[in-house]
Amino acid sequence: MSGRNLVAVDWGTSSLRGALIDADGRVLEERSFARGILTVAAGEFPPVFERCFGDWTAPGNLCLISGMAGSKQGWREAPYCACPAGFDDIAAHLEWVEPGRIAIVPGLSVDKDGVPDVMRGEETQVFGALQLLELANARLVLPGTHSKWVTVAKHRITDFSTWMTGEFYALLRQHSILARTLPNNTNDSDPAPDPGAFEQGVAHALRGQGLLHTAFSTRTLSLFNRMATDALPSYLSGLVIGEELKSQSLQRGDAVVVMGEETLTARYEQALAQLGVSVQRVGAGATWRGLRAIADTLPRTGSQSTIHRITAP
Repeated sequence: MSGRNLVAVDWGTSSLRGALIDADGRVLEERSFARGILTVAAGEFPPVFERCFGDWTAPGNLCLISGMAGSKQGWREAPYCACPAGFDDIAAHLEWVEPGRIAIVPGLSVDKDGVPDVMRGEETQVFGALQLLELANARLVLPGTHSKWVTVAKHRITDFSTWMTGEFYALLRQHSILARTLPNNTNDSDPAPDPGAFEQGVAHALRGQGLLHTAFSTRTLSLFNRMATDALPSYLSGLVIGEELKSQSLQRGDAVVVMGEETLTARYEQALAQLGVSVQRVGAGATWRGLRAIADTLPRTGSQSTIHRITAP
């Protein structure tokens, strides 16, 4: 184990959050800022980091940063680590901004039939969930704009896939012919969720011929006054989520770990229940647990034989 305090940072596209974690895994303090990588100019990552977390970086403390900070648009590009991958593989491919002190966690890649898929940040959440739930093998879904389905075997991520479910919902909701039928959402908010309409959407997707066909039912149900206008967003959400689930080869009695924002994970839990699939939910603390677990694979002074040294600007 590293035996030292950890500054755990999740630096995403639109937000920046961090936690100060002691050697035993206890979260001592958390902070959050609206300073995602898209708000940071090239060369400005070090001063932004210092302003947000500089007082946590006492001598001897380690900082691990996960998420889009390791992308081409981020602080330093951290090359993807190929699957299958576990804690030790991630630790061996850390991209050190300051050797032994600040490192960026690499994302993961997988190649299927010559087509790559990638993730950044979700791998850390998955490793944290494995620790929190004491699992060595699992099937996980991380819902969002781009949902990730992840397979873990013997503590290693062996496979994953990306599904643009949230983005397709937004496109259909705002820019398709369906937008004229759905209630106005100029404030980027939908009416209160309608569980019945959502369930109806999931069911129609599961038995339907595909989203290119089923999506139009959002319009026709309104046209024939068979669904209230305020229920249509929930119905459309059920359609796109149901389409995603239909492609996962799930069987009644399977178990899935669901991680993400509470409202969205609740929808996935409801949809999975329609398939007879049980769910375990994990909260945002999985990221901190995952970064702590990666830190604990490192020697006290950092692994000089495997680190990628990069000089900070």
